[in-house]
Amino acid sequence: MSTNTGTLDVPALRARLGRAAEATGKAGADALVIAPGSDLRYLLGVGGGSHERLSCLLLPADGVPVLLLPALEAPGYAHLPLAELGVQQRTWVDGEDPFRMAADHLSGAAVFAVSDMMPALHALQLRDALGDARQDLAGPIVRELRMRKDAAEIEALAEAGAAIDRVHARMGEWLRAGRTEAEVRADIAAAIVEEGHLTAEFVIVGSGPNGASPHHEVSDRVIERGDVVVIDIGGPMPSGYNSDCTRTYSIGRPSGAGVADAYEILRIAQDAAVRAVHPGATAESIDAAARSPIAAAGFGEYFVHRTGHGIGLDVHEEPYVVAGNEIPLEPGMAFSVEPGIYLPGRWGARIEDIVVVTEEGHRSLNNQPHELVVL
Repeated sequence: MSTNTGTLDVPALRARLGRAAEATGKAGADALVIAPGSDLRYLLGVGGGSHERLSCLLLPADGVPVLLLPALEAPGYAHLPLAELGVQQRTWVDGEDPFRMAADHLSGAAVFAVSDMMPALHALQLRDALGDARQDLAGPIVRELRMRKDAAEIEALAEAGAAIDRVHARMGEWLRAGRTEAEVRADIAAAIVEEGHLTAEFVIVGSGPNGASPHHEVSDRVIERGDVVVIDIGGPMPSGYNSDCTRTYSIGRPSGAGVADAYEILRIAQDAAVRAVHPGATAESIDAAARSPIAAAGFGEYFVHRTGHGIGLDVHEEPYVVAGNEIPLEPGMAFSVEPGIYLPGRWGARIEDIVVVTEEGHRSLNNQPHELVVL
């Protein structure tokens, strides 16, 4: 779903607003207060922006939603079909108290839930304005809706997956000995945009020992022949939905001892975890499926992160594929499956695909080879 004027899916947005209001009531809250960001984009089709001036969607469990905006920000929301969505708009100008306006609209609310990422500057003043009302987080309510993607969202994620696959398919254009990680990163970032993304949200180029740091981004290290290189890349598409895919490359034959054998264990683990995805399986069972072959081969202590995270309008969202998460998987849930092996001071490797739970099992949205790619 795009935020472009002509492609807003009004029925889908109305349905989301209705489900959010219903879920709010069921959770024991009287209203949601949604700040600019991905939750707002999910509900209204536009993410907006948050500055020192309060902007928010006031969504009561029972009543008319209100989009409260500074007057100077209102033109950025002018394309929204608010009347069709059943949403009123109220603006304020400098010198007025928007928190009192919000409190007036939410008068009688005993419990209100604010966006997880609402700035403290706003959340604390809103709490003061609402007096004795209890303030909770909206995340537990909204994430229950966002975790289960509809058909349009899945196709948006598939489009993102295909776009980032095209970048990985071109890696030989840039990744070679004699170039720095920073130089390779610049070329990859440009290609991410060329292949359809709005921007390159992240580009990890971890060569040699830097690959043993899972969230290493980039450095001026010169890539050498024999290096194993972790490339983890992604970003948002015009739809707002994100890609995220990791592949591991070798610059010629890997120089490290045991790389090929360890990498094969990693490939088996990632494949086992993907094959374990089906409705009814728990998120933690997918983590266990990835972890078991790695631990059995003696590399358990070198797999230092969860197996995956949900993805959609945010790169990281629910559900998280990690030990202790007993949530049963349902059709429409989308998440990464990305085990890794990281040998400090030596090298690292990771394989990551985005996988969607289907009625029959699963669908992988990334389809580049999983073998160690030798360039």
